[in-house]
Amino acid sequence: MVAAPESPLLRLAYEIPFDQITADQVEPSIHALLADARAQIEAIAGRPEPRTYDDLLGALESALEPLEVAITIVSHLESVATTPALRAAYNAVQGPVAELFASIPLHEGLWRALRGYADTAHAKALTGARARHLQKTLDDFRHSGAELDPAGKARLQAIDVELAEITQTFSEHVLDATNAFELVITDEARLAGLPESARIAARESAAAHGQAGWRFTLQAPSVIPALTYLDDRALREQIWRAYNRRGADAPHDNRGLIVRILELRREKAALLGFATFADLVLSDRMAKGGAEATRFVDDLRRRAEGAFHGEREALDAFARGLGASTPLAPWDVAYYAEKQRHALYDFDDEALRPYLPAEAAVDGVFTVMSRLYGVTVARRDDLPTWDPTARVYDLHDRAGRHLGIFHVDLYPRESKRGGAWMNALRTAARGVDEAAPHVGLICANVTPATADRPALLTHDEVETLFHEFGHLMHHLLTEVEVRSLAGTNVAWDFVELPSQIMENWCWERGALDLFARHYETGAPIPGDLLEKMLRARNYRSASATMRQLGFAAVDLALHTTYDPAKDGDPLEFGRRLAADFAPTELPDDYAMLAGFTHIFAGAVGYAAGYYSYKWAEVLDADAFTRFQREGILDPEVGAAFRESILARGDSDDPLALFRSFMGRDPDPDALLVRSGLAAASAE
Repeated sequence: MVAAPESPLLRLAYEIPFDQITADQVEPSIHALLADARAQIEAIAGRPEPRTYDDLLGALESALEPLEVAITIVSHLESVATTPALRAAYNAVQGPVAELFASIPLHEGLWRALRGYADTAHAKALTGARARHLQKTLDDFRHSGAELDPAGKARLQAIDVELAEITQTFSEHVLDATNAFELVITDEARLAGLPESARIAARESAAAHGQAGWRFTLQAPSVIPALTYLDDRALREQIWRAYNRRGADAPHDNRGLIVRILELRREKAALLGFATFADLVLSDRMAKGGAEATRFVDDLRRRAEGAFHGEREALDAFARGLGASTPLAPWDVAYYAEKQRHALYDFDDEALRPYLPAEAAVDGVFTVMSRLYGVTVARRDDLPTWDPTARVYDLHDRAGRHLGIFHVDLYPRESKRGGAWMNALRTAARGVDEAAPHVGLICANVTPATADRPALLTHDEVETLFHEFGHLMHHLLTEVEVRSLAGTNVAWDFVELPSQIMENWCWERGALDLFARHYETGAPIPGDLLEKMLRARNYRSASATMRQLGFAAVDLALHTTYDPAKDGDPLEFGRRLAADFAPTELPDDYAMLAGFTHIFAGAVGYAAGYYSYKWAEVLDADAFTRFQREGILDPEVGAAFRESILARGDSDDPLALFRSFMGRDPDPDALLVRSGLAAASAE
C-alpha cells in the first residue's frame, strides 16, 4: 500500500495541519512510515563498528520519531473527534504499530550492537542524559525480552500486539457506553435541588438533541451536579448505577476484555522473569516493585482509616437528622455530604461559579505560569485545530525564545472521550533542535457555556485545568537533549508532581485574585466566601484519600495477587476489595472496573501504577512548602522548580531531582498536614 504524497502525516512539522488530516490517509501513511522505520532500523543494526552514540542510540531515536508523532496525532484525533471511519482506520494500524515497537527490543542485531557499544570506551565516557539513556535502553531491552529465546520473543510480540488492540476496544466501549445513555426529564418538579446552572445545561442539551425537557448524560458536568444536588433519590440512583456500570453490559461489555488483559499481563510478566506484572512495570519507577507500592498504599490507609470511619459515622448521623434512612447508599453520599458541608461551613461550591469563568481561569493559569517560570503566552489564530472550540497558543520565554506551541480543548462533545488529559505531540531534542518548539495539548470536559452566560466552572474544574497545565509545562519547558528522556517521559510515580503541585495555587488568595473575578461585575471572590472555601477545604479529606487508595489497592491487587482460579470474576473481586474503602455498602452489581480506563484503556497506562497519584501527592505537598515559605509567586523559587524539575525530564534519578529543589528527601508527613489528617494519624 502506497501513501498518497499529499498526506500531511508524512510531512509533519511543528505547526500540525489538523484540518488536512483525514481518515482515508491514516492506513497508507502509517504503513509507509512503518516501512521507513523498519528500513532505518535494519540500517542501524547493520552499521559496521566502531559505533558512536549518535549512529546507534541517536539514530534509533530519529528513525522512530516520524512514526511516533504520526500515530500520536491519529490517536489524539480519535479521542477528540472520532468518527466511524477514523476509528476503523486507527484500529487497523494499532496492531502493526504495536508489533513494530514490540519488535525493537527483540531485534538480535540491535541488541548485539547495544551490548557491544556499551562495552566500549566511547560508551563508558558518556555523561549526563546520554549515559542515562544508554543504561535505560539496555534495561528496557532486557525488560522487553531481548534475552528471550526465539519462541519467547515471538510470544511476547504477539502479547503486545493483542494488548494494544483489546485495550483500544476497552476504551471504545467506555466511550460508546457513555454516549448511549441519556435520561430526559419532562417534569420539572423532579429537578428540585438542582442548581440553575445545571438546569440550564440540561435544558440546552435536550434542545440540542431535538427533545423537550432536561437531558442528563454520563459526562462529568452532567453527572456531578445531579448526584450532588438532586433531591429525587430515584434519579440519583439511576444516574449513579448507569455511570458505575459503563462497560459492563452488552453491546459494550468489557468484562471478557478485562479477563483477557489481566491474563496477557500475567503471562508477559512471567515470560520476562518477574513474579507479577506490577513488579515488571514498577521496576524502573520510584517504588521499584509491587510490594513497595502496596506498602505505601497500606501505610496511608492506616493513617487515614480512623478519620475515614469518623467521617462515615458523622455523615450517617447528619443524614438521619434530616430524616434519611440509614445506612446511606452510594447515590446518597455526595447529596448529603454537600448538605453537611453547607451546614458546617455555610459554603456552597455553586456560589463560586460566577467568580470562575473558564476564559478567566485559563488566563489565570497563564499569569501564574508567567510569574513563576518567566514565560509569556500569546494566542495563535493562524493555526488549524480539530474543533472550532479548541484554541492554539505560543509559549515564549522573556528573552523571546520560542519554547512551544500548545492546543487547549476544554468542553465535552459526543465525539470526544471523557476526563481530562495532557498529551505531548512533538518533543524537540534540546541541543539538537535548539530552535524548534515543543508541541502539546490539554483536553478537559468542563462545564460549557449556556445561551445566556459564559462557561462558569466549579473550583474542582479550575483545579483540573491547573493540573493539566502543570503537565503541559513539564513538557514545554524541558531542556533535555534526548527526546525519550525529555518532558513527561519520567517515572509514572513522579510524573504527577509537576501537575499536582499546580493545584495548590487554586487555594491561595494571592493567585486567585489574579483571575477569579465575577463574570458580570469584575469583583474578586468576597473575603467571607473565600474564608468559607478554605475552612471547607479538608472536609471529608479522609474519605477522598480512601477513595483514591481504594482505586490503587484494587489496581495493585489485580496485578499482584489476583488469581482467576481462586478469586473468580475480576469485577466481583474488585468490588470486594473496594468495599473496604467505600463510604457505604456497594451494590452487588457495582462494576466500576468495567469503565476503569486508567488501567485498562492502554497496554500499560496506569496499570499497577494508580498509586502514583498519592505517591506524587506526597512529593507535591512537600515541595509546595518551599513556595509557602519563600513566596507562592516568588520568581526565584519558580525558577528553581523549573530548573530542578520541569527542565530536567528523566535526565537524572527522580529522587535526585527532588533533592535538588528541596535540599533533602521528601517528608511524607507534609501530605497529612495539608489534608488535615496529621493529628488523626498520630492518635
